Amino acid sequence: MTEESTQLQASIDGPIAHLWLDDPDRLNPLSPATLDAIAERVGDLDARPGVRVIVIGGRGRAFCAGADVSAFAEGSTDRRAADAGRRMADAVEAVDAVTIARVHGHCVGGGIVLAAACDLRIAAESTRFSIPEVDLGIPLAWGGVPRLLRELGPAIVKELVMTCRPFDAAEAKSMGFVNRVVALDALDDAVAELAQAIVERPRFAITATKRSVNAITGAAVALDGSWADADALLTGLHDPEGRARADASLAELARRRGDSSNR
Repeated sequence: MTEESTQLQASIDGPIAHLWLDDPDRLNPLSPATLDAIAERVGDLDARPGVRVIVIGGRGRAFCAGADVSAFAEGSTDRRAADAGRRMADAVEAVDAVTIARVHGHCVGGGIVLAAACDLRIAAESTRFSIPEVDLGIPLAWGGVPRLLRELGPAIVKELVMTCRPFDAAEAKSMGFVNRVVALDALDDAVAELAQAIVERPRFAITATKRSVNAITGAAVALDGSWADADALLTGLHDPEGRARADASLAELARRRGDSSNR
């Protein structure tokens, strides 16, 4: 069974559901509307009888290009929109089904937060990860810092978020962010194998394990404090130094794209 909506596509095959970001021409950006739709759809899939695993992936050339920056304009005061990413990540973590991020291409900013909210992650070896928020004059929001802290530790999180440097799938694996790295043409098989291994085990024991781990790590990194991330994001959008840095970063990105298209 397949269900489609704007920017999302969902399907269910027995105990395994798939939720696809489906805006491939734009590399699957996350607008507030898309974030709200993800939160709603994962809950709907989790409520379906028999669904044990939800695989989250991106159509086309990328998993996710991160937040749709056009929806977070300079001077924005829409706190609900700024908080949509946190609500999405909380919703993904709240489901009883085991969630698996199927990551390929680019996984950027908010896309990394989405992947971090999943229980397990498998990446294609060609995947490129980056957290460009500071270069855009804003902090990493949506509960991204505590979620990455839970997976990576404080020194690595500080470096990756503060420097905005990209990293590849091999480094993501060495840091413990992804469970497995495979060739792109083996990605679907690897995800299917992991999903099948989960659905073959007793449901109660799997759910109890997930809840126990989440309770312990959630208390350690204080995810409840992430509700204030929206205020930090809006403050960043009004910070003159941050706006100047964002303008310079976006101009450099446009220049690089222009150079690339002229080759």
